[in-house]
Amino acid sequence: MSRIKEFNLPDLGEGLTEGEILAWLVKVGDTIELNQPIVEVETAKAAVEIPAKWAGQVKSIFHPEGSTVEVGTPIIAIDTDPGAGPIEEEPTPTPSAAALAAVDVAPSEGAVEPGLIGGPAPGGRTAVLVGYGPRSTAAKRRPRKATGQVPAQATPTASAQPVAAAPTAPVARTAPAAPRTAPAANGHGTAGALVLAKPPVRKLARDLGVDLTTLTGSGPLGSITREDVQQAADGATTAASTAVAAPATTAAAFGADRERRIPVKGVRKLTAENMSASAFTAPHVTEFLTVDVTRAMKALDRLRARREWRDVRVSPLLLVAKAVLLAVQRHPMVNSTWAGDEIVVKEYVNLGIAAATERGLIVPNIKDAGRLSLRELADAMTALVQTAKAGKTSPADMSGGTLTITNVGVFGVDTGTPILPPGESAILAFGAVREMPWVHKGKVKPRQVTTLGLSFDHRIIDGELGSKFLRDIGDFLTDPEAALLAWT
Repeated sequence: MSRIKEFNLPDLGEGLTEGEILAWLVKVGDTIELNQPIVEVETAKAAVEIPAKWAGQVKSIFHPEGSTVEVGTPIIAIDTDPGAGPIEEEPTPTPSAAALAAVDVAPSEGAVEPGLIGGPAPGGRTAVLVGYGPRSTAAKRRPRKATGQVPAQATPTASAQPVAAAPTAPVARTAPAAPRTAPAANGHGTAGALVLAKPPVRKLARDLGVDLTTLTGSGPLGSITREDVQQAADGATTAASTAVAAPATTAAAFGADRERRIPVKGVRKLTAENMSASAFTAPHVTEFLTVDVTRAMKALDRLRARREWRDVRVSPLLLVAKAVLLAVQRHPMVNSTWAGDEIVVKEYVNLGIAAATERGLIVPNIKDAGRLSLRELADAMTALVQTAKAGKTSPADMSGGTLTITNVGVFGVDTGTPILPPGESAILAFGAVREMPWVHKGKVKPRQVTTLGLSFDHRIIDGELGSKFLRDIGDFLTDPEAALLAWT
């Protein structure tokens, strides 16, 4: 058994077919241990580190960083027994004389490429078209008609039998053609003279209205180049501008040197495919609600002041997540999936939190978030965000989501019309919390206000259900302490 083991890119789950090599954690010659991380690969789901399948010494790395590799393709070779000495290379088998003699050698004249019809095939056979037999004659090219030649006249004593053509027989020729007119010294050629220019250059000249016969080429053999045509066009434009005494203006140049192209791959590619499929599959409806969250912000301040919460990251998003989970308990149909012939209502909530990372938008989810206490929910959200920012979110953490929250308020945006993640029936956009004039107890006062945007699948959630769900979230944020007492 060979000591050299080739490690293939494994299937990282979720039916992924390829991955991009972000960074090699080892190099050729390194000694590695079993399950030691050797490469970081980004899939359409996340960036993951892949451990070594064998211990040994790295002999070869087949793909550099930045390469996209299909699942099952070898990416690295490992010597599993580096202490056993040098590796003996297997000798290349030499064909025997009998094997060489069994293959017909194609003649040099009229030779046909092996494998084509009439050419030699392995085993000394001749490749033939079925039903027509092997080729028995050599192909001959029809002689090209020479320009300016006149066929010699046949003599009365010419024999009727075929004879070989004498290469030294004189051939009657016409008078030599007149030499082509060379361009004049000032760059203008004679009308009708042959112009050396490639087809793209001729098309450019037609588009710019430039007469090629008036130009002197600067290319090989005096051929006209694109630069020659462009300079002639620029000169004509300058002359026309001077003739009418118009102010000269320089047109802005738009070209590839002022463009940047970003390959669509990895997380961004999967996000684009999912969003396009969702947008044109599920009929989206979006509703908005503006809420006074002054009491909610004061409740957060009191929560932060408690001794057991001083080391916990507390944000308005925590209360929004709790409001969504409690509202789902009152309206379970919101937490469901359209399955064609049926609607699957789920008794668990895998709460997705959209996170913007360097590799694109990802939506990891908190499994069974409805069973967590407020403190457990806060810890889970903190770990989720930190893992996503570090690019270490696993594919399992991004699969199976049932309901999603996207916090656009952190970017100073009031709200939006989010697109549903595939398989989910509702997504909530949480906007920025701003101090605004608000009517409170009959008087206009400055209050902390935010706007919520709820998009839902109208096949499952009608206007009444969506409105009640959004209203209950707003009621919780208006007075979270009263809602907790009344709903739990």
